[in-house]
Amino acid sequence: MAATDEAPATVRVDSWIWAVRITKTRSQAATACRAGHVRVNGDRAKPAQPVKPGDEIRVFHAGRERIVEVKRLLAKRVGAPVAAEAYTDRTPPPPPREHTALAAVRDRGAGRPTKRERRELDQLRGARRR
Repeated sequence: MAATDEAPATVRVDSWIWAVRITKTRSQAATACRAGHVRVNGDRAKPAQPVKPGDEIRVFHAGRERIVEVKRLLAKRVGAPVAAEAYTDRTPPPPPREHTALAAVRDRGAGRPTKRERRELDQLRGARRR
């Protein structure tokens, strides 16, 4: 039996997400699907859902949403340059750092915040006063 370079007609969504290097492992991709973090054409996807060229895949991974369109099917993991050619990335750019919310950081061992510090933290977070 001769090996052919024909691409499969469909591929599992978890396998494709892993093959194009959106997630590090296939089990992470399957877990993201089961948790509802993967959508194919707007619908929640199970790990075994087939994808085909032209499908839009939205993956919420590592704190942000990636929006990609399938250009080519890959069943096996490939190098980064080949993987980049398998999809069109439509993810909007992240907001500038100035526009992201500041996180309140307290020194380790500083104990509970005082009433004044609590008010400052609430003001920083944008909480309303009663």
